[in-house]
Amino acid sequence: MKSIRLLASGAAVATALTLSGCAGDLVVSDVGSYHVGGRQVTLTGLPTQEIIFSPGAPPLKVDPNGDFEVEQMYVHYTKLAQPKGKVPLLLWHGGGLAGVTWETKPDGRPGWEMYFLKAGWDTYVSDAVERGRASWARFPQIFTTEPMFRTKKEGWELFRIGTAYATDPKQRVANAGTQFPTEAFDQFIKQGIPRWVSNDGVTQKAYDAYVQKACPCVVVVHSQGGNFGIQAALNNPDKVKALVLVEPSGTPDPTKTDISALKNIPMLWVWGDYINTLPFWTGIFGKQEQFRAEVNKLGGKTTVIKLPDAGIKGNSHMMMMDRNSDQIAGLVQNWLVSQGLTK
Repeated sequence: MKSIRLLASGAAVATALTLSGCAGDLVVSDVGSYHVGGRQVTLTGLPTQEIIFSPGAPPLKVDPNGDFEVEQMYVHYTKLAQPKGKVPLLLWHGGGLAGVTWETKPDGRPGWEMYFLKAGWDTYVSDAVERGRASWARFPQIFTTEPMFRTKKEGWELFRIGTAYATDPKQRVANAGTQFPTEAFDQFIKQGIPRWVSNDGVTQKAYDAYVQKACPCVVVVHSQGGNFGIQAALNNPDKVKALVLVEPSGTPDPTKTDISALKNIPMLWVWGDYINTLPFWTGIFGKQEQFRAEVNKLGGKTTVIKLPDAGIKGNSHMMMMDRNSDQIAGLVQNWLVSQGLTK
């Protein structure tokens, strides 16, 4: 079992916290959180209501008009007493998900957040605008489109866990050799969070504010987070020291955007298995390779790891949750070390 003890000197207030476990001690100097970005919005003209908030309580007149803070994002961080990483490592989630992507795997094992803490990185995990603890805003007054919800079928098939979804878990067809813990799929899908397709612009503003506050840093992105991470690096090229793109689904258009700032930022792409089983993914991979080629033309420092070509097979789109995810994190760690980003 893990234990927690505080480290102090004499009568001084405790300055570090040690998490003790079988793998050794993780000495933490600070754990905290904050919201960043966003703006004030004033709503008017909405009708008042009388609402009973708790059984047995009297009705309360609620006026929805007034000032609100919206379009912020949420960040929690863990700082080590003696980090090996020269800068913090920021973990950005994908579409319809939140920072829990990186925290604890759906089968209960530690996630990449703990892996990189143990590897010596100050680690930051965020919930983007509209996700998790970042909070929503009123629709359609502020979020102008209706929220979208991911079905279990979409999660099973689009994330390349299996080829056929069924309500009965025993009738689901998984990809041969999949590394995803299929017995934990229903637990994983509980992480799903509504998303709004109209919020990319405000989300980018929040990510940029986050980078300004937390960086210089390494940014690790997944899926929808890819475009946000690349754009944040373009907007803050002195702040982002490396980009790790785990199956990114989008990029800025190099015919419309000056991407020359990326030539000085090391970039790593990581791809799982079964890419060629769905046209959606073959299309995404092809566009990402075209974008990478454009960065290379500018003298960029790019690397791509296709896990099956490296002899690592069976990985889904959610490779940070797969059974062999620590092996993949190890490849990322080795690359970061090779870029001179550790002490």
